[in-house]
Amino acid sequence: MEVALVTVGDELLAGDTENTNASWLGRQLTAAGASVARVLTVPDDEAVVADTVARYHDAFDAVIVTGGIGGTPDDITKAAVARAFDRDLVVPDDVRAHLEAKAERFAEDNPELVDRYDMDLDLDAWASVPEGGQPLLTDESFAAGCVVDSVYVMPGIPEELRAMYETVADEFDGDRTTETLHTPAPEGALVSRVTEARERFGVAVGSYPRKDDAPGRVKVTGEDAAAVTEAAAWLRERIETVDGE
Repeated sequence: MEVALVTVGDELLAGDTENTNASWLGRQLTAAGASVARVLTVPDDEAVVADTVARYHDAFDAVIVTGGIGGTPDDITKAAVARAFDRDLVVPDDVRAHLEAKAERFAEDNPELVDRYDMDLDLDAWASVPEGGQPLLTDESFAAGCVVDSVYVMPGIPEELRAMYETVADEFDGDRTTETLHTPAPEGALVSRVTEARERFGVAVGSYPRKDDAPGRVKVTGEDAAAVTEAAAWLRERIETVDGE
């Protein structure tokens, strides 16, 4: 299963916000056996997001889009996804009712915030989804996410993203397995062994340099679990490893 990740936000491109969502999703998907084939960050531009989603939808098994699903003027992601599929944005009655009740509970629990900031939520914007999309709702997120024909639209706030991803996590799986070896050896000393392991066992082998006090890593990945295990064992016999590797 090949998955593309699209993170939306001017603040990500400017470096104002660290893009932890892409890293977290990459780890979750890899652990599930899926393959992350693309990671792209795009601005809060409806045309750019729509074009990216349309292209990636045609090219990959699934697309996860994060960020820009709230009710502020720069939250254009759901409108962009609707545009990518040539659909209208609609407001499902049950979703709006759910968010209205949630807003009422928030106002009751936080009257000082409501009075101080004169909060005026656009519930239609928060509840909207592309026509035919499956709404995604969680306790952590106020805005509704959605699934539209293998395109998953989720919040940009990390805690909200993680909660919403868990509601659909079972839909991402694959046959790829990975074993990681830790080594104090510099990358230059691993070239011949990495190359030979790739050719001998037909697996992907990547080497990653030491960082601070942490050892380097050699990562073996493939869809044949037996081949991955054999390649990792072969490498353990030929390169210096640490931490019991």
